[in-house]
Amino acid sequence: MRQRLSSEPDRYRGRRRVPTPPRSRYAAVVTTAFVGAGIVALGANALPDAKSVSPSVLDELKQASVTSQDAASRADSADRATRDNRAQSKASTEQDAWLLPLHGYDFNSPYGMRWGKLHTGIDLVAPEGTPYVAIHGGTVTKAGWFGGYGYAVIVQHSDGSEAIYGQSSAISVKEGQQVKAGDQLGLVGSTGHAYGSHLHLEIHVNGQPLDPVPWLKDRGVDIQLQIEAIYSEVAAS
Repeated sequence: MRQRLSSEPDRYRGRRRVPTPPRSRYAAVVTTAFVGAGIVALGANALPDAKSVSPSVLDELKQASVTSQDAASRADSADRATRDNRAQSKASTEQDAWLLPLHGYDFNSPYGMRWGKLHTGIDLVAPEGTPYVAIHGGTVTKAGWFGGYGYAVIVQHSDGSEAIYGQSSAISVKEGQQVKAGDQLGLVGSTGHAYGSHLHLEIHVNGQPLDPVPWLKDRGVDIQLQIEAIYSEVAAS
């Protein structure tokens, strides 16, 4: 090797060598970039060749990736469980709710004696073809022609009580079907022993008819004021 003469200019004099960052700080930078943005986002040139990184750093990267995937998996499982609980809560609330059978009606004939005989239900006057719904969840035990009730639907509730919806122009359910409060049962009409278009509603407990007005009021539904139990906000939450 040729020895530099003292008269030759020192080409390296005055220059500073850029220090190499410590390995621990270098590993932290690489780990943060890998976990935060990902290899794809950083691009192929953002990280050095794997051969230049110590095995311990690679192990740390792998462990960070596994930890991140585990956390994402747990968060996804928790989110699914929350959605399932909300769906079950909503279904339970809808099943337990008590509602008006329809809206915008005229309360025409109450329960009681009429023309010398007991009128065993109430009549809610509405235009023919107006949809009516189940006041409570249960099982459809009758859906069809029912003598003086005309086309009728009978729903048996879980507590054993029954609701009879009579004088329908059309029926939307079938026998054996499970319904929730608010499910459409049929359309208002004037079939059977009816005078004008209306929904005839009866409540039976242990086979005996009861006045629907006070019975439903005990369950948060006021037929006369057309106010029903507020459940929609609870079901949606």
